[in-house]
Amino acid sequence: MQTAVNLSFHDAHATEDWERALICGNGRQGALCYGSPAALRFTLAHERLFQPVTEPLPAPPTAAALPRLRELIAAARFSEAAQAVCDLAVRSHRGYGDTRWIDPLIPAATLTVRPDQTEGDYVRGTDFTTGVVRQSWGTVVCDAFVSRADDVVVIRVSGCGATVALEPVPGEPERPISFSVDGGKLTGRSVDVPWTAVWGWTVGTRVRRTPGGVVIVARVSPGGSAFPEVDADFDALLARHVAVHGELFGRVRLDLGGDPVERLFDAGRYAIISSTGERPPTLQGVWTGTYSPPWRSGWTVDGNLQAALLAVHSTGTPSLMEPVFDLVDELLDDFRGNARDLYGMPGFLVPAHFSTHGRHNHFGPIWCLTFWTAGAAWLGRLYVDHWQHTGDRDFLESRALPFLREAAEFYLSFAVIEDGRARFTPSYSPENHPAGSGSQACADATMDMQVVGDLLRSLLTLDPGATDTLRRRALLDALPPYRITASGELAEWLDPRSPDNHEHRHCSHFYPFWYAGDPAIREDPALHAAAVRAVRARLRWWLGSDSDEMGYGLALLGVAAAHLGLAEEAHAALVRIVDAYWRPNLVPTHNRDHMFNVDLAGGLPALVVSMLLQSRDVGRDEVARVTVLPALPRAWPSGGVRGLVARGAITVDLSWSPGVVTVTLRSPRDRVVELTWPGGRQLLHVRTGTPLRTGLPR
Repeated sequence: MQTAVNLSFHDAHATEDWERALICGNGRQGALCYGSPAALRFTLAHERLFQPVTEPLPAPPTAAALPRLRELIAAARFSEAAQAVCDLAVRSHRGYGDTRWIDPLIPAATLTVRPDQTEGDYVRGTDFTTGVVRQSWGTVVCDAFVSRADDVVVIRVSGCGATVALEPVPGEPERPISFSVDGGKLTGRSVDVPWTAVWGWTVGTRVRRTPGGVVIVARVSPGGSAFPEVDADFDALLARHVAVHGELFGRVRLDLGGDPVERLFDAGRYAIISSTGERPPTLQGVWTGTYSPPWRSGWTVDGNLQAALLAVHSTGTPSLMEPVFDLVDELLDDFRGNARDLYGMPGFLVPAHFSTHGRHNHFGPIWCLTFWTAGAAWLGRLYVDHWQHTGDRDFLESRALPFLREAAEFYLSFAVIEDGRARFTPSYSPENHPAGSGSQACADATMDMQVVGDLLRSLLTLDPGATDTLRRRALLDALPPYRITASGELAEWLDPRSPDNHEHRHCSHFYPFWYAGDPAIREDPALHAAAVRAVRARLRWWLGSDSDEMGYGLALLGVAAAHLGLAEEAHAALVRIVDAYWRPNLVPTHNRDHMFNVDLAGGLPALVVSMLLQSRDVGRDEVARVTVLPALPRAWPSGGVRGLVARGAITVDLSWSPGVVTVTLRSPRDRVVELTWPGGRQLLHVRTGTPLRTGLPR
């Protein structure tokens, strides 16, 4: 039985630009599908295909200089402090004389299929449900997908014959690569990389000609492993793939009455599912058509990766978060080395950028990234959220708590308590600088206090009997309070010497609003009002003519607005995203119509979810606190969504219309749910395996 292909969108533009290609992938491998009837192109990539370009070095030995760095920052000599790190680094290794970038994700090869019939009107599109990309004209149909079950790229051209060629992707690699093509096999090998073992990959293809066309099966294999035998039966391969991909994609269904947001919600989820395999999505997912992708297309964890994955728990696909934890496990020794070498501390120091290793090598006198210490605690929130959304106690005990405990060791040593107040120096608020300062180096970025407080509160709840409990409580009690600026806004820096700079793509001091919130803001009307003013100040810049950068930053700002109950502001952010950051291939860009990028593919669904469903961490009382329609805009007077997941592992289906909200709750265990909606609040007892459906007045 053939699997039906029902395109989620149609587009009539043929292109030779890989950035405007249609995408398919299984997380491990990706295919960019583009070209024209004259030549269909499929540029293949693999999640592990990072070319070794820059030798990894130990993080610079600046631990002994920490007292001096703190003195410089205390004296407001911020740029000198940043330069001092660079000078020490160069003295430790001459390789630090230039900016050291991470290794880039590179393409493996391009398959070019030349049909022998080219007449007819060209149409292309993607079926998000099956993961099939279709290009068609006249009586010719070309379907392609990347099997999640069999880990192969599968292409079928029907309605004509075709020739097939396999070749390297054009362009100059940053370091030489030797290529060889032997029939249906391409091999790439690094040349002159003394710091690593023999590195390379193969692309193996099999071509089966049929009476109606041709079927191609391909696989990218890092390390040069042989291409395994796979039966080139397109329909059988597709059926096995759809059973896995379709189940993941189908867990959530959004109905906004035909609003364009619906399609982009689906497109975003499709991109993240398709680019998450054994590794999480890079900046470009699992796709690339260049040897020099922006920022090397690794993992950037001062916001990008978190935005890409922000909706995977709430949209019922927690397995997509597990590759993050697997990746972190492989890099823990490097993170420990960073903490030791840079600051002489135990625990972890996570760099903002990494790919093939986790050593802190990328920084400079302006982008003083060694001063950013919040990374481990921020990653810790991903562990906490995985526990909160799944209730997987084995994960909590074996993976989450060990990471959280060791992450906390760094902050317990790094924070200095003076006169009962904890100080974080040096500090860094990604990737902003105080207005008029010209330096990103600083003291007491608000984010540092927020992530450490979040980490400590989680440990005090989840690990109450630990030997470090008294130290954790002492640091939590010493965390400085929020600062409100003279204009009444929640400040990005606690240090009063650092005036806010709202004309910026990042808004890291809104961190709590992307997750479970901060009790200090929730319980203090003045702080809540200050946060509202800060969000509105940032949004004014984003909605003006001067901003065009980093669409996922606008998504995070919208999520913050939604968590503060600012429905129309959240919707305004969403509308700008829809209008400015998506191309006709339904892949988002980093800037407006510039730079293929998947961060926003996760950010847009997260923004939509935050307007419809929010939840707090489940505490010791075991009550799940769930809010539905917390930021419903006027543009959505009626609608529905099924399959969302709240903290406490509560699955939520809801529909609404003027006057009524209908909510169905499901729980894997008996649970008390405190349900809040625009018209009130009530306690509900949800029984294991028994849906609880209730109608609520609006």
